[in-house]
Parts: sequence; C-alpha cells; structure tokens
Amino acid sequence: MLTVGLTGGIGAGKSEVSRLLVECGAVLIDADRIAREVVAPGTPGLAAVVEAFGEDVLAGDGGLDRPRLGSIVFADPEKLAALNAIVHPLVGARSRELEQSAPEDAVVVHDVPLLTENGLAPLYDVVIVVDADPATQLDRLVRLRGMTEQDARARMAAQATRGQRREIADIVVDNDVPLEELRHRVEEVWAELTRRAHAKRTGGPASALPPRPAQE
Repeated sequence: MLTVGLTGGIGAGKSEVSRLLVECGAVLIDADRIAREVVAPGTPGLAAVVEAFGEDVLAGDGGLDRPRLGSIVFADPEKLAALNAIVHPLVGARSRELEQSAPEDAVVVHDVPLLTENGLAPLYDVVIVVDADPATQLDRLVRLRGMTEQDARARMAAQATRGQRREIADIVVDNDVPLEELRHRVEEVWAELTRRAHAKRTGGPASALPPRPAQE
C-alpha cells in the first residue's frame, strides 16, 4: 500500500484533483467528509463542540450550523485551535480505520486540508500539494462558493502560507490551468504514484522517473 497525503489551500482546487485521482484508481479518504460525520447529530463529537462553543452553533434541525461556527473560529486562532483539538483526533481515528480496510496493493489518497498546519507530512509515503495563486483562490471562494471577500480572506489567512505548503511537497500540482491540462498533469502524477507503489511492494527504486514539481 502506498499512502498519499493530498493538501492545498482553500479554493486551490484540491477536490478536483482528488476526483481525478479516484478516476485513475486511487482509494480516497476525505478528511472533510469524515469531519462532518464525526460531528453529526447524536455523536460525541457534536456534544463536545456544543460544550465548547454553546448551543448557538446548532442549526434548527439539531445539526451543526457550519457557517455560524466558521464565523466564530476563523476570526479567532484560539477558538480555531479549540475546535481542531476536538475534531482532529476523531478524524484521525476514523481515517486509520478506513486505510486499514483498503486493499494491500492500493494507492490510498488522504485528502487533508490542514496537513501542513498540523505537521502530518511524515505520516505519508508521498505528499501532493495542489497549488494556485492566492488571487485565484479568492476568486473561486467568492464567485463559486458565495463567500464574502472578508470571510474568504480570513479563511485563507487561517491556513498555512503557499510557501509553507510547497516546502513539504514531494509533488506539486499547479491548478491555475484549464481542466484538460490539469487532467493530464494528474495522469502523470498517477503514473508516478503507481511506480512508487510497485517499488514499495517489490523493494525496487522509489521512483523510475522524478515527478515534475509544477507547471510554472
């Protein structure tokens, strides 16, 4: 099994890259999806969040009011850290369960938004960073996700810098490109991952061809 950590700043297009990797044959473990599951109604995770932040973070249906909670934590680093201390251990435990259930010869891609911030790079055989210009990220968040510019900038500022993400990358995928060009790059990356997975199983060289770090 080859384990891959996939990360990128909010609005960089990481979800599109993960989708393309799944098309290629990767097993995807999505930390964002798991983060929703562990604070679903009736879970200990949700109870812990309510205890920490009050019942104002609950929606009318008893679930988590994510926009409300986001407006609280992304404006206050201490509150963001408190939320992460609740959610991250739960996400980590569930991610390990899913990884252990994957086939032995799988390429398992962990989609982890805060991989850089939480120092998780050593957990993976390969780290892929999806990179985009901050102006591109801001445009996507405002135009496609409907965020206010202020909220978008606050969420970007709460994450690692572009340079910090690139520093821990084994492979960088530039996503300031058209979709077809991105697809071609992801296919190149997949070929590299399958080579590394084969080498890990057989004890051969880690990489037959060094991956191109970015399209710049």
